[in-house]
Amino acid sequence: MSLSMTILYFICVVLTDSYYILGNETDELALLGFKSQITEDPSRVFASWNQSVHLCQWTGVKCGLTQERVSLAGTISDHLGNLSLLNSLDLAENSFHDGIPQELSRLSRHQNLNLSFNYLTGEIPVNLSHCVNLKSLVLDHNTLVGLIPYQVGSLTKLVRLYLRNNNLTGIFPVSIGNLTSLEELYLSYNSLEGQVPASLARLTKLRLLGLSVNSFSGEFPPSLYNLSSLELIALSFNHFSGNLRSDLGHYFPNLQRLHLGNCQFHGSIPSSLANASKLLQLDFPVNKFTGNILKGFDNLQNLLWLNVGSNHLGYGKNDDLDFVNSLTNCSSLQMLHFGDNQFVGTLPHSTVNLSSQLQRLLFFGNRIGGSIPREISNLVNLNLLDMSNNNLTGSIPDSIGRLANLGSLDLRNNLLTGALTLGNCNQLLRLDISENNLTGSIPQQLIALSSLTKVYAYYNSLTGTLPVHIGNWSHLTYLDFSFNNFSGMIPRSLGKFLSLGEIYMKGNSLLGTIPDLEDLQDLQSLDLSLNNLSGPIPHFIANLTSLLYLNLSFNNLEGEVPITGIFSNLSTYGFVSNSKLCGGIQELHLRPCVYQETQKTQKKDVLSLKLILTIVFAASFSILALLIVFLCWRRNLKDQPEPEVRSESARFYPNISYEELRIATGGFSSENLIGSGSSGTVYKGTFASNGMVVAVKVLNLLHQGASKSFIAECQALRNIRHRNLVKVISACSSSDFKGNEFKALVFRFMPKGNLDEWLHPEREIQKSSLTILQRMNIIIDVASALHYLHHQCQTPMIHCDIKPQNILLDEDLTAHLGDYGLVRLVPGFSNGSELHQFSSLGVMGTIGYAAPEYGMGSKVSILGDVYSFGILILEIFTGRRPTDTLFQASSSLHHFVETALPEKVMEILENKAFHGEMTSISTNGEEYWGNIKKEQMECLVGILEIGVACSAESPRDRLTMRQVYSKLTLIREKFLGAEDV
Repeated sequence: MSLSMTILYFICVVLTDSYYILGNETDELALLGFKSQITEDPSRVFASWNQSVHLCQWTGVKCGLTQERVSLAGTISDHLGNLSLLNSLDLAENSFHDGIPQELSRLSRHQNLNLSFNYLTGEIPVNLSHCVNLKSLVLDHNTLVGLIPYQVGSLTKLVRLYLRNNNLTGIFPVSIGNLTSLEELYLSYNSLEGQVPASLARLTKLRLLGLSVNSFSGEFPPSLYNLSSLELIALSFNHFSGNLRSDLGHYFPNLQRLHLGNCQFHGSIPSSLANASKLLQLDFPVNKFTGNILKGFDNLQNLLWLNVGSNHLGYGKNDDLDFVNSLTNCSSLQMLHFGDNQFVGTLPHSTVNLSSQLQRLLFFGNRIGGSIPREISNLVNLNLLDMSNNNLTGSIPDSIGRLANLGSLDLRNNLLTGALTLGNCNQLLRLDISENNLTGSIPQQLIALSSLTKVYAYYNSLTGTLPVHIGNWSHLTYLDFSFNNFSGMIPRSLGKFLSLGEIYMKGNSLLGTIPDLEDLQDLQSLDLSLNNLSGPIPHFIANLTSLLYLNLSFNNLEGEVPITGIFSNLSTYGFVSNSKLCGGIQELHLRPCVYQETQKTQKKDVLSLKLILTIVFAASFSILALLIVFLCWRRNLKDQPEPEVRSESARFYPNISYEELRIATGGFSSENLIGSGSSGTVYKGTFASNGMVVAVKVLNLLHQGASKSFIAECQALRNIRHRNLVKVISACSSSDFKGNEFKALVFRFMPKGNLDEWLHPEREIQKSSLTILQRMNIIIDVASALHYLHHQCQTPMIHCDIKPQNILLDEDLTAHLGDYGLVRLVPGFSNGSELHQFSSLGVMGTIGYAAPEYGMGSKVSILGDVYSFGILILEIFTGRRPTDTLFQASSSLHHFVETALPEKVMEILENKAFHGEMTSISTNGEEYWGNIKKEQMECLVGILEIGVACSAESPRDRLTMRQVYSKLTLIREKFLGAEDV
């Protein structure tokens, strides 16, 4: 194993200055012994570790207070026990494995030991208790097992003890009560059990106590009431029970975070918590609390987080929600969750006066009535709004459309009426309006929200036809329009939803045939029952290998039922009440299709006779017409001029003159120069006729293959239309004023430039950094474009040059794939067995992005594009080019990421992506990433895993763009989904 962004530093504190001059042979031999057990050293840290250089000048060894960070993998050498003057050993965030050496117990001067974030196994050595000068013992985020040694109580100088995120078992050692200097104690995320000992009361300096995610039991630990210095009490996900003392808040004047979620506490929430004026977070979900929520939030003006969801709170009285009034003084509040309780009454109007910083508001699962206030739009930073399962009435205010950051809106199971108006929630991913009394048609504003991934609208009274432009929801994964009053035909554009997994349109009045949905290869459920659909069952349904559930019952379908695919399993589909169906598997007991075939034959004979008569008549008329035309042509032939030979570009696009482009670009002036390369130069231009701003790519015809590149680009783009492909407006194939050949393409201008300029600006202050979500959106845009080229074009295409320079960004940072000079068509390509076959084309691409098989003479394929796309993902999220000097011959960007996943992902991600998304920034890795939720980190790991899979060395190990696009959209949905509370 190896890791390229991890930490090792030694601080060797000496007693006299003569140590630096004379050296110490014992320590030198110990360090050389440590070096001997390092298996990988990609940064060549140990190149200086030899006897020709004084040990105080070795990389990573400092005989003072200076620190230097490097990267290592292997086992921890027992030779370190011989470093008699070692003061601090920090091996955190490396890839060390196996056990902790017993010999470390000989480091009597040792004050700080940090072995966190490694792969260490085995038990905690008992004899570490001999290191009596230890002030900090940090062993978290490993896989250590066994008991916490009671001898740890001998380390009476300890200030920090971190044992969290291991596999430790047994009880909470009573001896920890001897550590009277302790300020920070973390035992969370283990398998510890029993009660918290009374001896903990002696830790009067304790500030941070983390015991979450264990199996501790008993009441709220009485010993804690003596610890007035506590700032954090984290007891969530244990078996604690009983009441909380009513005066609990008086005992903790310094308390900032109180986490008691997912336990079995009951009784009232202590009103005395209002006295803990420094509180930032109150987190009590999934308990059995009753009564009401304290109303004294006026004193908690720094409160960021209040979560009391899933309890039994509320008296069933109209004043249940009065506590909301006092929350308006909490000007920094970011999350408010009082859902799944027993509150009644009307939603207080003061809700709209809550903090403008509020990001999540949840009060689902109560009996709250009244209307949704129009001023809800005051909460401008809302990302999640869940009002479901209440008694809300009236219409949905159109002011919700002004919540530009809203990612999830859940209004299901209320009494809402009127039309659906949502405005411009351009970040909306999940919309649930089901089980209401909404009427009217689907508004065009809603159809325009291309960000949507899930739409639930069942059990309403929506009317009209399904919009033709419903295909704008290109990222949709789930659609439920069941039990409404929709009519008309199912739009063909429904087949454009590349990642659509479930379609439910049951119980409407839909007409016509079932449209072609064969591109929905991820479709798992399709329910079109209880409609008025007619025609045959399309055979493409049998080819949908992911389909698990199909219901076409109660329609007017006719013809033969297929017998392959999902049709071979009776339990997975329904066809009842379609009287004209026949055939199918025997278990259906449908009549044979013989009679129907006879009718078809008779109809065919009649049609054949009519066709013959029609052909004879048409042929006679055509011969006469051709004869007349021929005579006229012969007469006028001598008077006609020679026809012009059409240029290459005219075959594909309307031609434009050289003069028009010269004027538009100011004479191709350097002021309008956007960029240049070996294949050509790009200028910004403005047409005087209509003011259109364009990008003009002038080809360098001296470059080998430039003319072929021009033709390829014209041919590739003439028939393709996709929102994430650069749009070609026109072309020019002419000559300049000197008679030299001139070729240019005219594109839509992209005001935000190309992706490379954002990832690697020439100056750090040149551009703002892209956020995590913006990076996700960009890779999904590119994935959508490649999926289209590979799997949806009539003739599949290979781009051959996927890299940041060829990804252009519009004013909304939507990505558009461009530069089709290397594109290749793949005639006859199919989605089946030919997937891994190569076309008959030569090596293409850019160093670092081109697939490795191209360098060995293999022919280009769509899987070469997949490789380039995988490298693109890794570059976007790590900020490192594939040609970075960090990667030597034995390494690569692919290897750099692969060896870091999943535990070390925080070390390879580009930190700039998180600026502005963190409430605080620290040089300490764990603190820096502390505000990224576990689920969000899992999403980032998932994206990088896709990048690694796409950039696999063997083409057969890579994913297809169909798989990639589906996975990425689901990851983005999880990243900002409503379930992540």
